[in-house]
Amino acid sequence: MSSASGLRIVHVFRAPLGGLFRHVIDLSVEQAARGHQVGLFFDTGGDCERVRAAVARIPAARRLGVAMAPIRRNPHWTDIAAASAFGRFLARAQPDVVHGHGSKGGLFARLSGGRPIRAYTPHGGSFNYAPGSVAHRLYMLVERALAPRTDLFLFESEHIRQKCEAHVGARSGLHRVVVNGLSAAEFTPAAPAEDATDILYVGELRAAKGVDTLIEALAIIARETGVAPTATLVGSGPDRDALIAHAARLGLQAHVRFPGPLPVAQAFARGRIMAAPSRAESMPYIVLETIAAQVPLLTTAVGGVPEIFGPFADRLGPPGDPGDLAQRIATELRRPPAERAARAGELAAYVRNRFSLENMAETVLSAYREALALRNVPRRRRAGAADLVNEA
Repeated sequence: MSSASGLRIVHVFRAPLGGLFRHVIDLSVEQAARGHQVGLFFDTGGDCERVRAAVARIPAARRLGVAMAPIRRNPHWTDIAAASAFGRFLARAQPDVVHGHGSKGGLFARLSGGRPIRAYTPHGGSFNYAPGSVAHRLYMLVERALAPRTDLFLFESEHIRQKCEAHVGARSGLHRVVVNGLSAAEFTPAAPAEDATDILYVGELRAAKGVDTLIEALAIIARETGVAPTATLVGSGPDRDALIAHAARLGLQAHVRFPGPLPVAQAFARGRIMAAPSRAESMPYIVLETIAAQVPLLTTAVGGVPEIFGPFADRLGPPGDPGDLAQRIATELRRPPAERAARAGELAAYVRNRFSLENMAETVLSAYREALALRNVPRRRRAGAADLVNEA
């Protein structure tokens, strides 16, 4: 085994997209900066200039390698070939820690054999399916089967930890909540451009993000006031064409822009008020990034979002309710700009003290070391020790 100050760590996940990919890259960069070696394994379809540039942030001298294989979002027979390719990558990398992210990454990490400890961060994933649905029941069967092969659960929010405990149980492995973190440099106010729209959305264009709710809310305001707020919906996803058609059906085609994906810093200049009307989340980076940039934010009380807002959670609204969102948008548009800025500033100050990149990286490494220390303890004593640590 490598020394505690120089671990060999492999991160495995499916798609290099969204908050999950940002989390893996941020964590890898911080781990490399602390003297650890890091490897990555993910879907071949994610290989592009953007991804290569992100991976390049990890110093070449600290990389165990980057490997890819075709990985489908849903269970598929090709998972066998991908898992085999991952096994070959592990044989070369010889890691101390295999850290799976998301449902598919968690599957590959926990099916791996050999000496590494197996860590798992759900990022919502399996736990975001509606309880009682066929998909939820099937995925929870898999989660329960994999739990005994998990040395360390790392949850981005207390919300997901509680879901795991309710549907999977809490007696396998160490359990730690490690919230996502931002760098100090990200806590810089963003200014809207002169042609910024009233409303901004940044993220994936898919059902779970509630973008349809936002479009319907804009239509409600247009009907009630005779004036439709303008909006810029930044991002890409499987529902993009359907959302463009939805806006057109509601008569909003001249008021809603779909510029495609943009870097966050550029996106923040496109609108004056951010709307994030998600139906399901774990610990969304875009919410943290918006708060850090002091962009006024309207979002929903789902997943770990109330944990981010803390004493300001009364500002959150319900998911899937266009009428409520329309009312909150109208209220925010009427609010004097100085008051908007003051509210955004106090929320940013609260988040800055609690969601730091340094704390995230150090807490993950500390959890790795705890799990490594338990690895060679006899099974019966290990279970008892893990229970005592989880209860502490």
